[in-house]
Amino acid sequence: MQTITVEALKAKLDAGETINLVDVREPHENAEFNIGGLLLPLGKIQTMQVEEIDDLKDQEVFIYCRSGNRSGQACLILETMGYKNVVNVTGGMLAWQEKIGR
Repeated sequence: MQTITVEALKAKLDAGETINLVDVREPHENAEFNIGGLLLPLGKIQTMQVEEIDDLKDQEVFIYCRSGNRSGQACLILETMGYKNVVNVTGGMLAWQEKIGR
């Protein structure tokens, strides 16, 4: 599994790169603060309900959560399902808010 820091991810966003962001937190966490990722809670990934991202199997996909733990689990599961280029955002939204802000 690859990883990326929140600073490096922010630089990609600021540069206008088209990137695939997936938020594996719960809906209430996403409602409080999010950076525009597709909401796909970890529970759905664990039960392999990932139809929304089927077309991203061969693309780079950045996965984030609150702290980096759930997104790490999601990356491992997605890799077993054939996703070739998943990237865990280390530190998650806690690191984003600490280092970048809202």
